[in-house]
Parts: sequence; structure tokens; C-alpha cells
Amino acid sequence: MTVTPSTHERRAQKSRTREAILAAARELLAEGQAVTLNAAAGRAGVSRATAYRYFSDPSVLAAEAGLALEVRSYETITRGCAGTRERLVAIALYFFDLALEHEVEFRAFLSRWLDAWRPAEQTVSRGARRVAMFERALDEGPERLAPAQREALVRSLTVNTGTEAMIALLDVARADREAARQCVAETAVVLIDRYLP
Repeated sequence: MTVTPSTHERRAQKSRTREAILAAARELLAEGQAVTLNAAAGRAGVSRATAYRYFSDPSVLAAEAGLALEVRSYETITRGCAGTRERLVAIALYFFDLALEHEVEFRAFLSRWLDAWRPAEQTVSRGARRVAMFERALDEGPERLAPAQREALVRSLTVNTGTEAMIALLDVARADREAARQCVAETAVVLIDRYLP
């Protein structure tokens, strides 16, 4: 009998590989060396082809490595939360606050990423740390959603936070930072109430 890895296991492996490539690029930057796909791949112990699947443009790799942000752990973000709803809102607000605190860097990274984006490479994704954390919060809760509902909730929460939400709220909706943060929290609650029993 062949055992195939679950979607969650595949995502976790992809996340580890991506983080290893980024860590290698950060080391190169710290040493004052040029960030190339070959150098980052070699240091991360993966092939250049593998590194290219995650970062087809070296400038995107360098821009993301340059963020050099230590993202808090899931446990730290959700500490003190009473249940699934509170954990999901805490994650949404954490990633929105992270974007606000490092606005210039995130805008620069997003600009580079968009410049490198090509329709044929739509499978290339960004870090997706918030996606993994939303999924973990749902895994830990007693509520069980149908797969389609779970996916819809995670996607809805994802679009409601991070750099993209920051740009939409600050630039398009002309909200100040506090009003933008309040909007993220309120929208997260509405989305969660829609999907969770």
C-alpha cells in the first residue's frame, strides 16, 4: 500500500524548503555577498531548479530576504486566546500589524514580486505564513468545517490581512491606521461568524 502525503504535509514541506532558501539568502546578505539563486540554493542544500520554483527572480528573493523579519510563532501570537475565533482574529491582526510596522519594506517587496510575476508562473506563491497559521487554528479547534468551507474561510481571512489589505485600506479607502486595523478586526469577526457554527 502506497502512503501519499497529505495536502497539509506537502504544504509544510514546501514551507520548510522556502524558508531554508530565504535563510540562506539572509546569510548571504549578512556576509555582504550577492544574493543569487545558485548561491542561496547551494547554501540551503537544494538544487537551483528547486530554488527557481520558489523564486524565479533573484531580485524577489533578495527583496524578501532583505525584510529580515522575525515572524512570531503561532504559539506566541495565539497565547491567551480562549478559542478558535479569538485565535483567528489574533492571527489576522498580527499579520496586519506586521505590514503596518514595516510598511516601506513590504511595499518594496510587493512591488518587486509584482514586477517578477508572469501569467505562466501562477503556481509560484509568496510565503503564505498566515495561511498556515489560519489552518492550524482551525485544526486545533473543536469546530469541524467541510473542506470547501474551510478553504473559503482561510482564503477570506487571508485576503483581509497583510500587505494587500493595508494598501487597500490606506491607499484606496483612505483609512487612517487605527481605522484600518479596526476594519480588519471587524471583517475577520464577520467572516468567522459566517463559517464557524
